[in-house]
Amino acid sequence: MTATKHLSASDTSPRVWQRMLSGRRLDLLDPSPLDIEIADIAHGLARVARWNGQTSGAHIFSVAQHTLLVEAVMREQTPRVDLGFRLAALLHDAPEYVIGDMISPFKAVLGGDYKAVEKRLLAAIHIRFGLPAVLADELTRQIKEADRGAAYLEATQLAGFAQGEAKRLFGRDPGLPAAVQADYLTPWTAARAEKRFLARFRTLHG
Repeated sequence: MTATKHLSASDTSPRVWQRMLSGRRLDLLDPSPLDIEIADIAHGLARVARWNGQTSGAHIFSVAQHTLLVEAVMREQTPRVDLGFRLAALLHDAPEYVIGDMISPFKAVLGGDYKAVEKRLLAAIHIRFGLPAVLADELTRQIKEADRGAAYLEATQLAGFAQGEAKRLFGRDPGLPAAVQADYLTPWTAARAEKRFLARFRTLHG
């Protein structure tokens, strides 16, 4: 007689965690700040493409490079903003190192479940790096405004949008100096994006 193997609940339940290169195992439904490492975030974001990869250039325009652009736009728009607030801008899309970058139309299709996972991950990331789990409304507004400014630049210079269409969808050109635009809007290699993200994080986090 062949013995029947009894499966425990843990054997049959779906896996909801991801193992990182650091060795950390991050639970997507109940993320612990202790399982979050900035090296994993930088590595992942440097390899996630904005605009589903539909951008010009020899390399993808990564989420890591986008977050650096957003932080640069925030510096331009609110030059006296606290370093901690700039760090929050740099990390605003950090959950995407786990869940990827989904374009806004697809997020709308998925509905609330996606946003709930994203919010839990962002709260854990904030706690890990000394930020409030939930940001003040005014800071959230400032980051969103900088994010929209960065999206306008990316849309018009990399993703094939006409200026009028981009203005309708994302708002106005944030007015970054030409030299800054030339740097941040030239898609980098993944290695360079990761390195620059980490360098900026260390400047802002101390």
